[in-house]
Amino acid sequence: MRVITLNLNGIRSAFSKGFPTWLSRQRADVICLQEIKAQAADMTAKMINPPGYYGYFHYAQKKGYSGVGIYARQRPDRVIEGLGIKDIDAEGRYIELVFGTLSVVSVYLPSGSSGEHRQAEKFRFMKRFYPHLVKLTRSGREVILCGDWNIAHREIDLRNWKSNQKNSGFLPEERAWMTRVLDGLGWIDVYRRLCPDATGEGYTWWSNRGQARAKNVGWRIDYQIASAGIAATAREATIYKSRRFSDHAPLSIDFDWNL
Repeated sequence: MRVITLNLNGIRSAFSKGFPTWLSRQRADVICLQEIKAQAADMTAKMINPPGYYGYFHYAQKKGYSGVGIYARQRPDRVIEGLGIKDIDAEGRYIELVFGTLSVVSVYLPSGSSGEHRQAEKFRFMKRFYPHLVKLTRSGREVILCGDWNIAHREIDLRNWKSNQKNSGFLPEERAWMTRVLDGLGWIDVYRRLCPDATGEGYTWWSNRGQARAKNVGWRIDYQIASAGIAATAREATIYKSRRFSDHAPLSIDFDWNL
């Protein structure tokens, strides 16, 4: 089973840059999308259901903002849109597909980089999302949580870690929360398990400022975080950088698992 995650920074923009052609060649079983920046009325038939896939989405109420989705080769047994928390769900940040004993989630954590107000909202999201992560660990299902978490967990996960210690995305509180998720709850950062020493080749996001992508001044903030059972079956991880669909790069992981 191949799972891909990508923050599109606008589905219409990504489709205009060749994303569907690339996707058709990936032989992926599940593709998790974040920041689609569209409402249902904005979506074309191919955006909703690319050839060979069924599409499921949780749109933000605000136009041109946030939103998550999942493409899957087979229909899920259940679709869960949102966390059941009104203000979070209004921003379209969570969708879960259930396939028997496996759940695949596309999640988009808030960014706090635009100011103190949004950073406070990010911390509120993290506080309220944690109990849901606890619930998932106790569900009895295997789970893959794909998405843009807007947090670089360790120094190895970004180029300029020293100068970013007081910036959103690498704050001590954010990093400690990620440690609680991983070490405290037993979730596995699958890419880091497969590539324990990877530095620059592991980056998935680059600022649009100062030729950051050309210079590979990047961050690893896009993850596939999984329960221990399915994480143990992961065998290969790839970050595609040859062509640019977004300010993020797709992260693909192959699991020895049948959907």
